Amino acid sequence: MLKQCRAIMERELFYMWRDKSLRHILLIGPLLGMLLFAGVYSYQRLGDISTGVVDLDKSSASRQVVTELKNTQNLQVVAYFDSFAELEESIKRGEVIVGVVIPDNYGQDVALQRQTKVAVMIDGMNMAYATNASSAVLTITRTLGAQVGIQTLIAQGIQANQAQEAYQSIAFPEEAWFNPTLNYAYFMVLGLALNVWQQCLTLASCMTVIGENGLRSWLQIKVSGISSFKLFFCKSLVHIGVFMLAVLPLYFLAFVVFKLPLACGWPGLLLFTFLFTITLHSLGTMMSSLGRNAVNASRYGMIIALPAFVISGYTWPLEAMPHWLQSAAWVLPQTWFFQGVNYLTFKNPGWGFMSHYYLALGLMAVLFYSVAALRLILSDVSPKGGLM
Repeated sequence: MLKQCRAIMERELFYMWRDKSLRHILLIGPLLGMLLFAGVYSYQRLGDISTGVVDLDKSSASRQVVTELKNTQNLQVVAYFDSFAELEESIKRGEVIVGVVIPDNYGQDVALQRQTKVAVMIDGMNMAYATNASSAVLTITRTLGAQVGIQTLIAQGIQANQAQEAYQSIAFPEEAWFNPTLNYAYFMVLGLALNVWQQCLTLASCMTVIGENGLRSWLQIKVSGISSFKLFFCKSLVHIGVFMLAVLPLYFLAFVVFKLPLACGWPGLLLFTFLFTITLHSLGTMMSSLGRNAVNASRYGMIIALPAFVISGYTWPLEAMPHWLQSAAWVLPQTWFFQGVNYLTFKNPGWGFMSHYYLALGLMAVLFYSVAALRLILSDVSPKGGLM
């Protein structure tokens, strides 16, 4: 029995290595994805967002506003305009992302303690830019508001230190946990690279059953007396082992070369990844057993693999999706994996929290393999590759 299993596994390794397209997909595809995404997010966070200014007041108070804009970390004043129309046209052409219009009599209104408004326009076409720009502008408004308030109190005869204490009596210090620098690379690079890996894994898994479509090889297997269960069990062991080997270079680049955070340590991450690999292979095997040919099986797998990352809640919160879509997302193993990887790498919440992630993936694997086995029992694999 052991000799038969060894022969099957050697045969499967030979076929996988001989298939150049599959070999390149598994070995090169995920690595290229990792390097590509690491390059895209190499700056780690957005800064120097181009900003245009229209100063209609040209007073010392308005110049103070411009100075605050220049001193803000995420903004860079790149242009000055004489009118709102010029600023609007520049934003339309994508030359500036943020536009600031300081109105007439701004300095006078501030001096007389009258309410005044500084118009801020943000190009919302790119949400990453818009979110960072809004945060930077909010910081400026808080600073300027406090300065004007302190000056007002001083003008009313209050001592400077007392005026400053009045505006600093309640502080709201911000502290980002688990990703203190709000680094985009920490959050996006690994997830996007693993998405490429899981798509490659799904594509290869969809050939587990339907791939046995060669007349000569199938007749040889039948003559040898090897059972279908033993054949596909040994094939699955090889596939899962190869898939795990394919993810190791990704993790090495992510956590050793690019220094991404890994709170749970290597054993926890590899164990969770191993379980997901089994589960996703079981899903691909089920698709393979249901497909009438290799093309259909691949299509079934890709229909699931391509949108699975989008609705997994990794890049957009699940809570912000429609309820029916949230329910559908938790049926897919990718949702459990990407959510779990996020927790493990950033927080490591412990076994008590992660146990239901392991349990869900394990139950899915049992279910998908059971469906595939039932399909094989009810149908014979034809010499031409279809399921009768």
